[in-house]
Amino acid sequence: MKVVMLKDVKGVGRAHDTIDASDGYALNFLIPRKYAVSATPAALKSADERKKKVNLDHELQLKLVAQNIATLADARIVIKMKVNEKGHLYDAVGAPEISLAAKREAGVDLPEEAIKLEKPIKELGTFEVPVSAGENFGKFSIIIEAE
Repeated sequence: MKVVMLKDVKGVGRAHDTIDASDGYALNFLIPRKYAVSATPAALKSADERKKKVNLDHELQLKLVAQNIATLADARIVIKMKVNEKGHLYDAVGAPEISLAAKREAGVDLPEEAIKLEKPIKELGTFEVPVSAGENFGKFSIIIEAE
């Protein structure tokens, strides 16, 4: 039975794809749980339009992130954190904090998924933060200062 996937299902198919599934699997699992619908001509047309829209939105998002990466290369981003007497942070600085600081300091909306830190930062100083989105790669500097 041909069905159009509404959601991603691991090992089965991705959203908006048309797949062949056994009748029992489609009728007893995929369709009742709203993971898929029967592949009628209307459903196929609708899935094709949604797939085009999702691809266009994804391309637009990647272009926007690429522009933001270029903007961040010149920006000065300072994050103020509480530290102990040895200069170690009480709380680590990770992707959520960096994303929030980039928005606050440089006015750049950078998704957390684009920030590729190997491990959270736990000390004061200046650090290079690698960023990637799709085929776009870049780095920008952040400065972590005592509060």
